[in-house]
Amino acid sequence: MATSDLDQQGLLNLGGDNSPEDDDENDSSAMSLIDHLEELRWRIFKCLIAVAVGVVIAFIFRNQLIHILDAPLPLSANNVGGNHGLTMTGLGEGFTVTIKIAIVFGIVFALPVILYQLWAFISPGLYDREKKHAVPFIMLGLVLFVLGVALGYFILQYPVSFLVNFGAENFNELISASSYFSFVSLFLLIFGAIFELPLVLTFLAMIGIVTEHFLKSKRAVAHVGMWAASTIVTPGGDLYSPIFIGISLSILYEFSILLIHFVVKKDTEEEMA
Repeated sequence: MATSDLDQQGLLNLGGDNSPEDDDENDSSAMSLIDHLEELRWRIFKCLIAVAVGVVIAFIFRNQLIHILDAPLPLSANNVGGNHGLTMTGLGEGFTVTIKIAIVFGIVFALPVILYQLWAFISPGLYDREKKHAVPFIMLGLVLFVLGVALGYFILQYPVSFLVNFGAENFNELISASSYFSFVSLFLLIFGAIFELPLVLTFLAMIGIVTEHFLKSKRAVAHVGMWAASTIVTPGGDLYSPIFIGISLSILYEFSILLIHFVVKKDTEEEMA
């Protein structure tokens, strides 16, 4: 009888209804590697769709965008035969340059969707205290990126004017549309990326690589280094660009310390509670 009872219990266990391990394996939230790759594929596809929509919008408003981007160009540039403007050096350069501009702005327009899809993909693997920071960080990242691009556009006139007028006495400069818009696009995107410094430092603080105390102790060295770097990386010899860049980096560094103080300290207090 005892053997018969054990056999009946074994048959019941084979059904998997009462096994915690089987419940975990059959849990719909437990995704396999194939499921993760499939989810990643669809999220990348959604990002590409958002970029494509942004490219179409940018291409529709291409004339307005080109007018905004070439506004910092001095009136003396390409002023040959009474004509002012950028020069096309190839048969299809006008079309290819327009496509490049549309792609750059399409990515910028799709940035909210890209950041959301990235967060949605990694959020299942985050702790609850990390998930609650995701949406505010995404919004803050967008705001900082826009501020960086706006500041870069304001500063752009100084290095462009310097570079155009530097050889005006000895050379007849013909600035091609491709070289100018490539320079402008890279310049603005770099400024947008630099303004993400507070988020990068805060993330490093959350995983324990840097601390608020460390940043404060290295404050003097950091400011001197950033101001020195601003004089080197500026693509021109004008006086104003390094000043604006140095001030921006100093403000971003101090804002990073402030952000780390509130975010990391709050998380520590919640863990100890």
